Amino acid sequence: MRKIFVGIFAIAVLAGILAASPVSMLGGLSSGLSQFCNSVKSLLPVAAMLMVVLAGVIYAGGQIMGAETRARANVWATACLTGALIAILIVVVAPPVLNAISPSGGISC
Repeated sequence: MRKIFVGIFAIAVLAGILAASPVSMLGGLSSGLSQFCNSVKSLLPVAAMLMVVLAGVIYAGGQIMGAETRARANVWATACLTGALIAILIVVVAPPVLNAISPSGGISC
């Protein structure tokens, strides 16, 4: 039974690939990459700022607790700051990488 579903899925995927023309596929890819880049540049800076604020709240909350909770809060705050740093790094690196992998190189971020 599982082989039948896999076969039907494979046929559907191949039919979709063969039905699409290469020109429309590349146009769709560039448009999709542009939308992805715009989403990354608008969403991740906000998420990074929220993570920095959350790290401060967690750290401050941990300072008024006991030693074990304080240690755990330090770890969580450090994880939030690391996540914010990685989000900012992705925002900086994403446009050149997406332009490099784009077939036409015409991605507007």
